[in-house]
Amino acid sequence: MITRRFFLRWLVGLPLVWLVAGRATSAAAQPVPSVKTMAKASIGQFFKDQQLEYDISFLFFRRAASAKLSFKQGNQKGRYEAALQGETLGVIGLITLYRTDTIHVVMEEVDAGRRLRAVSMDEYTKVGGSVRKRSHTFDYQRRKWRHDTTRKSGKIRTVEEDIPEGKVYDDYLTASYNFRFGVYGAIERGKTYTVPTFPKKGTGSYEVKIASKQDEERIRKEQRVEADQDREYLIKLTLDPEVTHSKEGTIEGWLSKDLFPVEGVIKDAVLFGDVRGTLVKSSKG
Repeated sequence: MITRRFFLRWLVGLPLVWLVAGRATSAAAQPVPSVKTMAKASIGQFFKDQQLEYDISFLFFRRAASAKLSFKQGNQKGRYEAALQGETLGVIGLITLYRTDTIHVVMEEVDAGRRLRAVSMDEYTKVGGSVRKRSHTFDYQRRKWRHDTTRKSGKIRTVEEDIPEGKVYDDYLTASYNFRFGVYGAIERGKTYTVPTFPKKGTGSYEVKIASKQDEERIRKEQRVEADQDREYLIKLTLDPEVTHSKEGTIEGWLSKDLFPVEGVIKDAVLFGDVRGTLVKSSKG
């Protein structure tokens, strides 16, 4: 569902949650093997108990917001839960009534544990004392996608749509884990990955690209970024500029040589300039 809300959550999530536990062993001139080829465990077991924390900044606000992401085993065999919570801080928090966005996704392993598929996704937005909830459930046996919106009055609006045969809708959290596990292909410079998502105005996917070596070197010179293990691969996601409220609709980020995301930037966002997310802590277990 590519909307402005999607953009805001992409800001505090997707550029920074493609963590890979374990070191890539390929030579620099070759594609990095996907986690899928390195992991003996299932995808859920591979990411179990992983936690990330990162800060968001723009203009002279160096810590305008923070976010935490966690992944744990669910109550049923083969099911896992991911939760992302972002909140505004300081002066920005005061202006926005300390807005908090929480997303909770229940996923199930499919394809013999080689892929995650969303079962449900709940979104909570708290501004001051007001809370809004939106829920999505995916029933692949009935091929139905149901989304419920709870309004301030408590009234629930429900819409149910068909899921076409052969289609799988990955919310962006599920997509991030699938990406890191190699579901969409191994990381390779110059390669573009198509990620399926909820359909919106005929668009049911978005693209993530690993920049070519030539483009990467050009950006390094422009940003004065050294070629080190902390910033090895440049990733780029392009959305409609109306979605990102920026000139080109581009989100860029750096992955380390070990595919560890260290930074994500939305360029030239209207009123905000460059909006930057930086990973500050990661742990597992």
